[in-house]
Amino acid sequence: MNVKSRARIGFITATAALSLAALAVPASANPPAGEYRQLAGVGSDTTQDVVNGLGDVVTNASGKIIASYDATGTSPIKTRAVGCDTLARPDGSGAGIAALNNAVDNATGCLDFARSSSGPSDTSTTDLTFIPFAKDGVTYATRSFSALPTNLTKTQLTDIYKCTLTSLNGVTIQPLLPQTGSGTRKFWLNTLGLTDATIGSCVNGTIQENNGLALTNNSQIMPYSIAQYIAQGKSLPNVPNRRGSAVLRNVNGVAPTTSGVLNTAFPIVRDVYNVVPTAKLTNALISTTFVGTTSKVCAQTTVIQNYGFGSLGTACGATTVKGEK
Repeated sequence: MNVKSRARIGFITATAALSLAALAVPASANPPAGEYRQLAGVGSDTTQDVVNGLGDVVTNASGKIIASYDATGTSPIKTRAVGCDTLARPDGSGAGIAALNNAVDNATGCLDFARSSSGPSDTSTTDLTFIPFAKDGVTYATRSFSALPTNLTKTQLTDIYKCTLTSLNGVTIQPLLPQTGSGTRKFWLNTLGLTDATIGSCVNGTIQENNGLALTNNSQIMPYSIAQYIAQGKSLPNVPNRRGSAVLRNVNGVAPTTSGVLNTAFPIVRDVYNVVPTAKLTNALISTTFVGTTSKVCAQTTVIQNYGFGSLGTACGATTVKGEK
């Protein structure tokens, strides 16, 4: 082997190693070490990156306001300079809201809000207020070389997750779902008219949401946040590309994106939320940060759209949705 060939192989090997390393680099799971901001939040995998992005630009006279802790990473997390160093990292909307409730019930002062990619399950209580700040959509994804259809109807998707439709185009379908407590899991099942109790036995419900690397063969299908998929492909700081070979597919003949952005005419769309204790809506810091179209978060439409989400316009910051996860 000549010198040029060895050099070329070395370059290719190094490039491949760097590419794999780039995929393995985790998102920034916390604010910088030793930095404790004014409002601490946990929860949704779907909105962690956009809220991290908002945390870098939403400020007041005291500095950066929002400390957003990712759904995955080292655990426990430390959210305050004194105390608050034994909180197990909540993975997903449900776990984030449970942690917020625990902080309120026990007056720990360790958490101020939770991220949620779905609305409340129980609206008979008003303890929490779900404040919408962006629009997302969810579709199904398969591997790029899969023989599974590139378009399915909602009815077909329901039957797939009931395990009554088990094969298409000669492929035995293996449906995947995010982990229990995921807001995307809850939203997807609600959309399909299903619950955890009514999904079929063929469903694997243990994957991390919005992680295309979970698709390990061409028979698998999974729900995927459209906004997350867009953001993961944009080389944004601290947003790892977890798409792997996953490709977003059409539902009812409608594409999930148009010109590289969320298609707001897609048949499966949702609001995403920051959740706060209702009793703290009058707190000046929480109010100016999250509440109303003129709030600091709602004013950051460019940041919100840069992370793949759609703008809610005048609906951003509404405080009408109350309940519990």
